[in-house]
Amino acid sequence: MSSKFDVQGRNWKNGDKSHMSDVLADSSDRKITRNQKRRHDEINHVQKTYAEMDPTTAALEKEHEAITKVKYIDKIQIGKYEIDTWYFSPYPEEYGKVPKLWICEYCLKYMRLEKTYRYHMSECTHRQPMGKEIYRKGVHSIWEVDGKVHKIYCQNLCLLAKLFLDHKTLYFDVEPFMFYVLCEIDKHGAHLVGYFSKEKESPDGNNVACILTLPPFQRQGFGKLLIAFSYELSKIEGVVGSPEKPLSDLGKLSYRSYWSWVLLEILRDYKGSLSIKDLSTRTSISQTDIISTLQSMNMVKYWKGQHVICVTSKIVDDHIISEQYKRPRLVVDISALRWGPPIKKAKPGKK
Repeated sequence: MSSKFDVQGRNWKNGDKSHMSDVLADSSDRKITRNQKRRHDEINHVQKTYAEMDPTTAALEKEHEAITKVKYIDKIQIGKYEIDTWYFSPYPEEYGKVPKLWICEYCLKYMRLEKTYRYHMSECTHRQPMGKEIYRKGVHSIWEVDGKVHKIYCQNLCLLAKLFLDHKTLYFDVEPFMFYVLCEIDKHGAHLVGYFSKEKESPDGNNVACILTLPPFQRQGFGKLLIAFSYELSKIEGVVGSPEKPLSDLGKLSYRSYWSWVLLEILRDYKGSLSIKDLSTRTSISQTDIISTLQSMNMVKYWKGQHVICVTSKIVDDHIISEQYKRPRLVVDISALRWGPPIKKAKPGKK
């Protein structure tokens, strides 16, 4: 029996985007290189008109706008959930123009017909994501999937995600990415909840490229759990991380809420002086993100050419007890994490 989400209760229909929390992506949906994408993003931090863009960029933007005006797939069935879709996703034409798509929640194979789906589910041997389980706490698990090793699975994951993202996403160039897939475990298997992806080598120090919680699981703390998990990986790697910019408005809200909680927890218990750099080292949050978060709480001042934390215990306590800064419902238990940073390959000519 399927569970359907409509205008009653949680609204997952196209017109209501207020519930699209924990959604973040700022990649490109066209087959361009990552460097081209970055240059494009840098140019478009402030939206330009077509006339102000170079001809190639303008053509790509017009193509994207034309394509995404049309949404062919209205619903998907994945596991026990029938979900209304929000946006266009470039599934192959014979699949992308059906009103309802049937998706295996384990291997993410997509099908046009219910009978095909039913047969597949009786034959599919997968009961969990591809890759390796690196985290298990209670009924929640996270799997690390290499885009190069499990290319089809990761491409299918990107296609599924695009149905709920109004942002440009790379669908087919998945090899440079690692995917971290969050699931809920029961006796039947590991059920997909959400995921985030990250570049294996990010020159900009990004620890998240794209992040999504599926609609039935939104507003339950899973988005912040994924954000927290991305920073725990950065801590183990000994690096400072940040999500790819620019963030969507909803992405900013999710990250700002997480950053605020982390920083307030430290400032509440810390005695003595503490610098922005100290906070960054302890949390793996970039100094830029820390400064913007503290500024939003009026807890930092610019003095003699640098940002200085300026707080009292009362200010910290007032923020902590306010409705805006709640402890996340789900937190990462480090003792349940089984992961080590990837071994860096030596560059040619170096020993």
